[in-house]
Amino acid sequence: MRGECMNKDQVKGNVKDAAGKVQEEAGKVIGSADQQRKGIDKQVEGKVQKAIGDIKEAVKDAGKK
Repeated sequence: MRGECMNKDQVKGNVKDAAGKVQEEAGKVIGSADQQRKGIDKQVEGKVQKAIGDIKEAVKDAGKK
């Protein structure tokens, strides 16, 4: 089904979010508040990019109806 495919913004957003979670946890382990903050920032960027991808998919799907 075409609707189940993810566009590049959704994929990149998910990857950024996951990388941010890893960076945040690594910051906790090494005691670096800076790395924790950078990880959280990356997660936010990822969630925003995924949301943009979700909107693009919704618009594309609406255009098919």
